Amino acid sequence: MNFLFVADPLEHFKIYKDTTFSMMREAQRRGHGISACEPAELGWQTGQPVTARVRDIRLTGHPDVWFTETPARQAPLHTFDAVLMRKDPPFDAEYIYATHLLEQAEREGARVLNRPRALRDHPEKLAVMEFSRFTSPTLVTRDPAAVRAFHAEHRDIIMKPLDGMGGAGIFRVRADGLNLGSITETLNKHGAETIMVQRFVPEIAAGDKRILIIGGEPVPFVLARIPQGGEVRGNLAAGGLGVAQPLNDKDREIAQAIGRVLAPRGLLLIGLDVIGEYVTEINVTSPTCFQEITEQTGFDVPARFVDALEAELAQKRP
Repeated sequence: MNFLFVADPLEHFKIYKDTTFSMMREAQRRGHGISACEPAELGWQTGQPVTARVRDIRLTGHPDVWFTETPARQAPLHTFDAVLMRKDPPFDAEYIYATHLLEQAEREGARVLNRPRALRDHPEKLAVMEFSRFTSPTLVTRDPAAVRAFHAEHRDIIMKPLDGMGGAGIFRVRADGLNLGSITETLNKHGAETIMVQRFVPEIAAGDKRILIIGGEPVPFVLARIPQGGEVRGNLAAGGLGVAQPLNDKDREIAQAIGRVLAPRGLLLIGLDVIGEYVTEINVTSPTCFQEITEQTGFDVPARFVDALEAELAQKRP
């Protein structure tokens, strides 16, 4: 089979930890062909299918020059056995436009995973609203008065933008409310943008757990991303220490409940962020942590993913 990865520029990959790279490596190991493009290289014209300027690549096994490529070519997306949407956030207008192009490619016969409509319908932070029984108290608003009232009730809160990633733009405001107004104005752009506010969960000291759900079933290990150096953020991009741990009973309960609902909607891969017993985010754009879990536990996450991908492709879509 031939797989097309829609992703960030290959030249920017940090292959020692990149999850998309680990997917490519496992796919090539099984004999599948690999191609890549960026969302900016997608296009459509009346009377023609959705195409992309793609590079057919082969992994070399060497860290310095990790792939070779053929000259770029224009190719219809429906000619690939699977199109894997792996573009990192932000979940901005251009990302949404890309999902519309990918959805048109689906109408033309392409198999796109995660499915474009499901990506649009489940933005990373807002997707938790459907599963509020698993969340700590949460507020979504652009109203400064609502933020002040939430802080007055819960005293210790986390504030973040809806389109952030890697821990960017996350603030903690303690009981003294120091800089609450300034932080609110910064995040909501003086009322122009909606933000998320959550009650602080002190179990963050033990790590912000990434739980992977593949084909509706949780991977048996999580990656606890533990804040370092006085940080409140456990994100690896913010300097968190990643420690793999077995899935506990509560993690499994949460993952199975959410997986049963979301997987049938076309979300082959989901990454839950769980602090203590609370889901804080549901990541569906480009969930990560495959390599960290595999290296620390020996459980081959990329193999589990490609198994699920092959099984999905073997089924006919309605």
